[in-house]
Amino acid sequence: MKWFLIVSDLLIPMIILGILCYGILRQVAVYDVFVKGAKSGFLTVAKIIPTMVGLMVAVGILRASGLLTCLSEEIGKFTKWIGFPGELVPLTVVKMFSSSAATGLLLDIYKEFGTDSRNGLIASISMASTETIFYTMSVYYMTAKVTKTRYTLTGALLATFAGLAASVILAGAML
Repeated sequence: MKWFLIVSDLLIPMIILGILCYGILRQVAVYDVFVKGAKSGFLTVAKIIPTMVGLMVAVGILRASGLLTCLSEEIGKFTKWIGFPGELVPLTVVKMFSSSAATGLLLDIYKEFGTDSRNGLIASISMASTETIFYTMSVYYMTAKVTKTRYTLTGALLATFAGLAASVILAGAML
């Protein structure tokens, strides 16, 4: 077990060192390339800030308005039939927009039900196996200037539901 901890502590520095050595062997101006990439990344962040602020405001409005609670009560009536707790519906909805806001809801679930409870386990696994669909789509498509998304949302929602189903199954197997 100690070996895994040592390897995990050294993994990222070793990857960075490997990239540096590879660049030097290939006679690449590593620092100049790094600065150019950092500048490009900074410009990308500047472009997506309005989208990020809009998504955060939307999630805040959903939480503060009580719509999320109302939604979870109504949808929860149906999700209990398939084994998914209605109390986790707000977490699922918010996770589609913002992972950080969903983390706040996850902490609330831990406080109310406990980390080792069925709800806590399902919430933990679902957070790890689902994506922030709308955030990811808006940021990546805006950055890449994609206008025809075709089946992206359908596929992403399908993958999210698969992750949620897996979280219910895996949490049941763990208890």
